[in-house]
Amino acid sequence: MSKKDVPGIGEYGGPAGGWGALQAVAKALRGEMSTRRTTILMQVNQPEGFDCPGCAWPDPREGSSFEFCENGAKAVSWEATNKRVTPEFFAKHSVSELWGRDDFQLEWEGRLTHPMAYNPDTDHYEPVSWDEAFRRIGAGLRALPDPNMAEFYASGRASNEAAFLYQLFVREYGTNNFPDCSNMCHEATSVGLPQAIGVGKGTVTLEDFDHCDAIFSFGHNPGTNHPRMLGTLRAASLRGAPIVVFNPLKERSLERFKSPQHALEMTVGKAVPIASHYYQLKIGGDAAALKGMMKALLAMDAALRAGGAGGLLDRDFIDEHTLGFAELVADLDATSWEEIEQVAGLSRASLEEAAGIYAKAKRVIVCYGMGITQHRHGTGNVQQLMNLLLLRGNIGREGAGICPLRGHSNVQGDRTVGITEIPSQGFLNALERVFGIKAPRDKGHGAVEAIEAMHAGRARALVCLGGNLPLAMPDPQVCFEAMRRLDLSVHIATKLNRSHLMVCKNTLLLPCLGRTELDVQAGGPQSVTVEDSMSMVHASRGTLQPASPLLKSEPAIVAGIAKATLPDSKIDWDAFIADYNRIRNAIEAVFPDFDDYNERVRVPRGFRLDSPAARREWRTPSGKAHFIVFDSQDERPLARPDARDVLVLATVRSHDQYNTTIYGKNDRYRGITGRRDVIFANAADLAERGLEHGDLVDIEAVAAHDNASEPRIVRNFVAVAFDIARGSVAAYYPEANALVALANFDRRSGTPSYKSVPVVLRRAAGGGKASHVDREEDAAA
Repeated sequence: MSKKDVPGIGEYGGPAGGWGALQAVAKALRGEMSTRRTTILMQVNQPEGFDCPGCAWPDPREGSSFEFCENGAKAVSWEATNKRVTPEFFAKHSVSELWGRDDFQLEWEGRLTHPMAYNPDTDHYEPVSWDEAFRRIGAGLRALPDPNMAEFYASGRASNEAAFLYQLFVREYGTNNFPDCSNMCHEATSVGLPQAIGVGKGTVTLEDFDHCDAIFSFGHNPGTNHPRMLGTLRAASLRGAPIVVFNPLKERSLERFKSPQHALEMTVGKAVPIASHYYQLKIGGDAAALKGMMKALLAMDAALRAGGAGGLLDRDFIDEHTLGFAELVADLDATSWEEIEQVAGLSRASLEEAAGIYAKAKRVIVCYGMGITQHRHGTGNVQQLMNLLLLRGNIGREGAGICPLRGHSNVQGDRTVGITEIPSQGFLNALERVFGIKAPRDKGHGAVEAIEAMHAGRARALVCLGGNLPLAMPDPQVCFEAMRRLDLSVHIATKLNRSHLMVCKNTLLLPCLGRTELDVQAGGPQSVTVEDSMSMVHASRGTLQPASPLLKSEPAIVAGIAKATLPDSKIDWDAFIADYNRIRNAIEAVFPDFDDYNERVRVPRGFRLDSPAARREWRTPSGKAHFIVFDSQDERPLARPDARDVLVLATVRSHDQYNTTIYGKNDRYRGITGRRDVIFANAADLAERGLEHGDLVDIEAVAAHDNASEPRIVRNFVAVAFDIARGSVAAYYPEANALVALANFDRRSGTPSYKSVPVVLRRAAGGGKASHVDREEDAAA
């Protein structure tokens, strides 16, 4: 059966970007904003404008008037929509009725306008005053016998100012329970890199991409998740730098790109090829592939040295700056090529070819995304990337280094200013010194631990600074039950989402300003600051009139909750809210890296936070960078011993999606239109199971570590024959989250293993072919 014979499934022949991207932008703007308001896009990522609420890719020093991409335009239009969710909407629709809508429909309704409280007697949200909302929250938090019975979630959308006040309030309240969106994406980076190089962030700048001799790309899809990166990759490709991709799926944006910012290219030019080499490894095979490359490098180095020539490895760097090299060599020597090929799904010849490209390049950048981190061995994956770089001294010099690709535009900044369940003693000491509070010292809860505590009744309250926590987490049955068992849940949000419908005894919905909107406080219009993936901190200033006169900023809401919860607080919350410069002064007092914060952030494009590893200063206990051997325990079997015909599933985003936000039901580059009920599989894998393209299938998880009482199955998904590595399948997040056990996570970082799910495919009960497509227009009706 051809793809065009299956409703909603076809082929996309164009490049990433191009006219398809421009058409998608136009459609997004038409559906959400008036023509007059679309001029807001000219302020996205501009020095006097606002930071895109989408990804964290940095802004160039010499920017243009069009520093936004297709998905950035979707994010802006989604926030700056003309649609409103008012008290009248909630009076008309009960929570039970709204639960029957899909996630796209919920957010499509528009911006929240009033603080609301759930009434369990009527099953409706009802309006409350801000004072009453704060009073209820404060009373609920004070009523807990132990502050550790409350969980405080933070989304990466929050500004540095909001995040700093949030952690300050929570620590004065008495807990380090900070489940955070980082726990679900790049926690393996935050844990793995400090052990290797002493810092949990990337080491490169955007300018380094102009000087690198090769780029190695692992486990990410820039066209959907950080599209502005394509301009950087395009420039590298045009100057002849090899771009070596390791990814199980063939992604269009890693193959070729046509830049909407280059008129000649759009009209008469050809698309620019991105990947010079594309290796489709098995899902979960990254560490094995990296070990293969390093094993090949050692062999090349030994051959050159035996012949009297200088070796390939940077021995001076290794001797002066690192520890653990001998242990790494012993591990690589003990690992057979047969084992590497089996786990990686790549041949020895392919890995030796990739190693040869790395060896010829004097300066190499390694980029990676959640295809590396969201595994049971995610921390180990990250450390193998660093091992590869350390072998040739590709760290701490121009045009070389590591580049973790962060998601939300300030997820890195939130961590920098204190949103963490594992605070350092030095940081807590500084908080106590500056504010005179008694900071809690015990480790707090990450996301998995928070859900477990809520489900078990050990946590009774949850405050969410943005986000859609239970939908983003694995194991929705457990997460949804956990939410409904609480005594108090509070959601600070711009739009309605599914987590707001998991109501408990006392649930409040607090509407906040978005990035695009004017924030006026007692001291006048305010700006906030954010940090991008490359540690650049810059200002963000919205200009649109707020969606409702009742909206409050996130810092103001945090301060309101703090005053209601801590009547004897030592913090002057009103002073902070009147003038955000005072918040930045407080951040500077706690974190020395923010010296002259208010002055430096007023410079166009902002300033870069210090990166010791980028100048070869290793803030590890030994004072050296560390080669770290991959833990063989991380390679233990994932599937039950009785499972047969096992494939490994990764959850992925569609192109009309950002995290849990669904902008539409299309995935243009993968040829999907109007539906999300699909599983991408290799045609040969389907044939071996007696299946073919277009069949309806049930997907069952068969994890060895899962003790669920009922099988984990999602039903009636459409099998899509796709260019994906043998043994690997992919389905959309969060629809496939039901297959991921809460217990399936990286033991070192706590990151859920969204991309390490052993599954089996079976023909759906009743069989049949796909025959249904939900058009976006119908879904939103």
